[in-house]
Amino acid sequence: MKKHIYIYSPSGAVRDKPAFRRGVKRLKALGHEVDIDTDALSSHQRFAGDDATRVAAIARAAASGADIALMSRGGYGLTRILDQIDYAGVAKAIEGGTQFVGISDFTAFQLALFTKTGSVSWAGPALCEGFGAQPLPDDIMEDCFNDLLQGQGEGAGWRLPAVRDKAQAQQLAMQEYSFSNATLWGGNLSVLVSLIGTPYFPNIKGGVLFLEDVAEPPYRVERMLSQLLHAGVLAKQKAILLGQFTGFKLTAHDKGFGLKTVTQWLQNQLTVPVLSNLPYGHVQTKVLLPVGAKVDLVVQGRDALMAWGHIHG
Repeated sequence: MKKHIYIYSPSGAVRDKPAFRRGVKRLKALGHEVDIDTDALSSHQRFAGDDATRVAAIARAAASGADIALMSRGGYGLTRILDQIDYAGVAKAIEGGTQFVGISDFTAFQLALFTKTGSVSWAGPALCEGFGAQPLPDDIMEDCFNDLLQGQGEGAGWRLPAVRDKAQAQQLAMQEYSFSNATLWGGNLSVLVSLIGTPYFPNIKGGVLFLEDVAEPPYRVERMLSQLLHAGVLAKQKAILLGQFTGFKLTAHDKGFGLKTVTQWLQNQLTVPVLSNLPYGHVQTKVLLPVGAKVDLVVQGRDALMAWGHIHG
C-alpha cells in the first residue's frame, strides 16, 4: 500500500549524499510517495542549516500530512533547539496520523516531545543509515518499518545472550517474569544523559528504559549509566533494556574491561531486571520502538517479548 513519507533534516548536515539518494530511491522502489524538505540538504557548520532553518523543517514535517516524517540522519543538533520547537504542532500532527521516526540525536526530540505532550514517536532508522545502506537495507528493519506503515507492528521479541557459567546458565534458563502497562522510553544513552536536569527529561516511574550508543568505549558507557544510577533514574524503572553498543575500540589499558563487565556491574547495582541484546541501535538489524507507549514485557528463560499492541496516531 502506497504511503506518504516526508524526509527532513533536524540534526546534522547530510555529508553522504549518495546514501541520501539511495535511501530516497529505495523508499520509492517500495512504492511510497517521498517528499523531500526544501532544506533537507542544507548545511551550516556541522548542522543541516542554522537553528531557525531546522526548527522550520520540523514544523514543515508536522504540517506535511505525511504518514511518516523520517529524519535524514542523526548527529548533534536537536538539543540546542529544544526550546524552539512547536511541540503542540507536532502532537497535533501525530494525532492526525503522522508518525515521527528517527535515531540517535532524535532521542532529544522524542523525550522532549513526550515530556511536553505525552505523544508517542518511534525510535527506528534514519534515511541515510537505514534505507541508504549498501548493498540493500536490512530485511528486518524494513519489515518493522512496513509494519508501522500498515499499522500492524505490535511488539518485538529477542533472545538474551547465553552465559558460560553453568550456575548462571541454569538460573537464566529458569527465570520467568512479566509485567504490563509500563511506559517505554529511552534511546541514545549519551543524548539521554545530556537532558538530565532540564525540562525535557521525563520523570517516568515504573517504565521500561532502553539504551544504546555508538563510538562510546565501555568505561564511558558505565560512567553515563552511573549518572543515571546516582540520579535515581534506574531504580525507578521496571526494567532496563540494553541495546547495541557499537563502533568503539578497546585499548591495552582496559585489560578485559568490556561491555560484559559493564552489564554485570549494572546488574549488581539494581534489583530491577537488566536485559541485554535488544536489537536496536546503530546497527542495520533493528526493530522500531514506540517511545512513550505502554508496553507489556514477558521473559521466559532467554526469550524476551515486548508487546504494545496497535498504536493509533
